[in-house]
Amino acid sequence: MTKTFDIVFALWPRCAQLDFLGAYEVFAHLPGANLRLASEDGGDLTGALGLPLRDVEKLSDVERCDLLFVGGTADMSAATTPGMLEQLRRLGEDARYVASICTGSLILGQTGLLQGRRSATHWAFLDQLRQYGAIPDPARTVRDGKFWSGGGVTACVDFALELMADIEDATYAQMIQLYIEYNPAPPFGSGHPSTAPAEVIEALRAKFGEKLGRIGGVVPATALT
Repeated sequence: MTKTFDIVFALWPRCAQLDFLGAYEVFAHLPGANLRLASEDGGDLTGALGLPLRDVEKLSDVERCDLLFVGGTADMSAATTPGMLEQLRRLGEDARYVASICTGSLILGQTGLLQGRRSATHWAFLDQLRQYGAIPDPARTVRDGKFWSGGGVTACVDFALELMADIEDATYAQMIQLYIEYNPAPPFGSGHPSTAPAEVIEALRAKFGEKLGRIGGVVPATALT
């Protein structure tokens, strides 16, 4: 009989939906996976781009989990309330794995769980990990003990497959990669500032500079140059 593997996706109003949905798709194929969506208040909430999420559990009702997953957001207010941070700290301390994608590491950092740990995050906010005692790592997927982290948004699939290989084995993870046909072939080479054309970086600055800045107060000097 397959043992249940409890996975909790911590959510909040205006959470970045792709951060957790990509990983949800992968983790749903883990043997014994019990996937739970939970927020501070429970009930209904709406993601950053208007996706409705219904009947979400209350984090305080979750006794424990094998894997705690924290995605990111462009609006940290609902993700970093004292109540939310308390629940993340409680579950993270006893979880077998603690995982974050994108700016989820900045949220976890505020719980104190990343002190002295290497961590990834969205490229625009990598340096901000230092203020929480974490060690910034630019890799797309980073592991430090039981703490796993990924880069921005779409790194959730790469990250989830690597973590699946650790939980199960590499052959099983590759089988799921084949099943979901995760065979990325980006149409443009603009997925990172190191490869994006100057005009694309300027367009990003003009359209999303203010939004990016809301996460940490200011857009890091190295982020959009």
